[in-house]
Amino acid sequence: MSERTALVLGGTGMLKGCADELLAQGWQVVLPSRRPERVLGGAAKAALRGRGHVPQAGSARVAVAADWARPGELADRVRAVVDRPADLLVAWVHESYRDGVLRAVAPLLAPHAPVVEVHDSGAIHAVRGVPDPTLDGHPTQQVVLGFARHGGGVRWLSHEEASLGVLAAVHRALDGKAPSVHQVGEIDTWTARH
Repeated sequence: MSERTALVLGGTGMLKGCADELLAQGWQVVLPSRRPERVLGGAAKAALRGRGHVPQAGSARVAVAADWARPGELADRVRAVVDRPADLLVAWVHESYRDGVLRAVAPLLAPHAPVVEVHDSGAIHAVRGVPDPTLDGHPTQQVVLGFARHGGGVRWLSHEEASLGVLAAVHRALDGKAPSVHQVGEIDTWTARH
């Protein structure tokens, strides 16, 4: 087993590249997801239904069946697969579930483990800006994902662009840099919800 454990919420979709990079760096990566089969092979899917989790063969990637709407159950399932506190939390959770999920997994983190919170531009208030970090006592880097201008129009960031932006924040967090907000792409605060 790896000596370092990262809990990555949202790591089976847009942040898959971030999870893959942590794996390549030797981390055990725990990936709660409503669709954990995205990271598992066909034979492992049946095992997942029976146990709620399964490691991917030959790696330190652990998929955990979870739903953001049931944060206590999510935390219990993660607790069942980790044998020590997580050294890093990377979380991209929809704003309506964010506080509940992050508070539920907080007891699974090592004291002062760094946190990287990811927000889409819809979570940014035109006046108040980025939400305050959820977990006191954990140095938090925040990432806001916006859009890119392309050919006279705009487009959402690609999975790769999002993952690279989040990875930059992860490295800042692991290097012990002061908590800060990182913007990836452009943000139009006038269209942000109020």
